[in-house]
Amino acid sequence: MNASGDGSVSGTLRLIGEHRTAIREALGDQRYALLLTRLEALATVASDDGRAFRRAWQGVRQILLELPFDHPARLPDSVRLVGTAPEPAGVAVGAQELLALLLATPDPAPEPGVSDGTPDGILRAPALSADEAHARCGGAAPPPELIRLADPQGGDRYPEFQFPTGCGTPYEIVLRINRLLLADVDPWGAAAWWLSGNTWLGGTPAALLGRRPDQELVVAAAALVEGD
Repeated sequence: MNASGDGSVSGTLRLIGEHRTAIREALGDQRYALLLTRLEALATVASDDGRAFRRAWQGVRQILLELPFDHPARLPDSVRLVGTAPEPAGVAVGAQELLALLLATPDPAPEPGVSDGTPDGILRAPALSADEAHARCGGAAPPPELIRLADPQGGDRYPEFQFPTGCGTPYEIVLRINRLLLADVDPWGAAAWWLSGNTWLGGTPAALLGRRPDQELVVAAAALVEGD
């Protein structure tokens, strides 16, 4: 059970405030904007309008149930979306204060290696030159599974996340997932998957290497391929 306890309004509002940055990263900008809209509806509901209160609160909770299962702000599945009893009028005030806090919070700084998925954004991510990639591979040609991006200005670039920090040959899990993503055919598409936020994983795949089980990354990549 997370910090929201039984899913009370006041407890969950506190939870949203505490984890606001992680919530935005997990939901993505579009769903996060919808959460703000629903919080605004909750903040403006009349204290004696029980039906409107329940409807507004259910909308907030539906968004929170989209968070990954291990997210600190995700409501337990046991919390039902029906039958919520209205809480004191102070809840509306609490929602207004929370909304002001969320709107005043600056955009989170991107994780290392995060891009917006566009070619320009991908090229701004840390990368190795062709010579550096050859050196990391013991002087041999980099394996074809590695993402290799053609940069008109700087020549071939190999996104740095594919290698351990500082030294070492490419991650085996990266090569495995790159094969799934057909990185040798569509290197830009594969790079966009690794370097963009992933709602299901709750972060950016490249930044989650070594932090989340390899199999979770494989499943996420396979879901993308199967979805095509």
